[in-house]
Amino acid sequence: MSNQAKPKPAPNLKDQELKFGKTIVKVTNLSKVYWPEEKITKGMLIEYYQQMADFILPYLKDRPESLKRNPNGIRDAGFFHKDAGVDAPLWVKRFNIYSTSSKKDVAYIICNDKSTLAYLNNLGCIELNPWNSRIQSLDKPDYLIIDIDPSSKNNFEQVIEVALAFRELLESLSVEGYCKTSGASGIHIFIPMGKKYDYEQVKNLAHLLCSQVCTQLDKLTTLERNLQKRGDSRIYLDWLQNSEGQTLACAYSLRPKPGATVSTPLEWKEVKAGLDPLAFNIHTAFQRAQQKGDLFKAVLGKGADIRKITEKMETEMEKG
Repeated sequence: MSNQAKPKPAPNLKDQELKFGKTIVKVTNLSKVYWPEEKITKGMLIEYYQQMADFILPYLKDRPESLKRNPNGIRDAGFFHKDAGVDAPLWVKRFNIYSTSSKKDVAYIICNDKSTLAYLNNLGCIELNPWNSRIQSLDKPDYLIIDIDPSSKNNFEQVIEVALAFRELLESLSVEGYCKTSGASGIHIFIPMGKKYDYEQVKNLAHLLCSQVCTQLDKLTTLERNLQKRGDSRIYLDWLQNSEGQTLACAYSLRPKPGATVSTPLEWKEVKAGLDPLAFNIHTAFQRAQQKGDLFKAVLGKGADIRKITEKMETEMEKG
């Protein structure tokens, strides 16, 4: 790979001002090391997201952002927060959502541009976690998510086996699904919903799909969320990612994991034995996206028909 495709090391500066038209974003501690083993700095993180902005912004646009911050790098557990607070600049777009737990409005940040992206990265947001729905249709998600989440004793070959079982099921239902690496040890499968259904309807369909695969691979998979109850050798099929307000690292998001891995869209033909999630990282993601284009684009397009899917599943179950 050419050096031009890699994020450039930050200059030996502590602070810098980035200009986006009339907007100026002050970024700080650029030489701070976020990935110690790989010697990747905060400046390189910011450079990556600016380089990838055209690919990643469509998956952030108009979506409330749940902020996961690792200001001390990946060896720090980090923390979540949701409210923009008083420190966010006036030019940062916000959207108020009432929180039933805290009984007040939470001002979520909306990341629609490169300047906000730089602001979030400067806060220590290594990964980006948007809602499944946009503020214009907050109760209707754009897509359904199946999170294939392995336990400690599972290997990636088993994750691939489960992903391909979902692929086979979706093909039998004439449904298009799109997958990406999680950027950690799992795989995410997205099904376009086209803002036609509410969260409960989408979550119910996800539960149906996961239940069917779990029945098929009952020794390998589980729907048990509780870590102690499910043990350490079964893959959790997480359908609850489709609950309102749940968030997940979006396509092209970096993860605070060893190797500076990126949650990367895949072609289904790539999902086979030998696939290495560590191959998709801060150094390879941009060139890959340039070469292959945005493999996830259809996720934001025309949605599947839940009624047709459930009817077909019911018919197949009756036959079986």
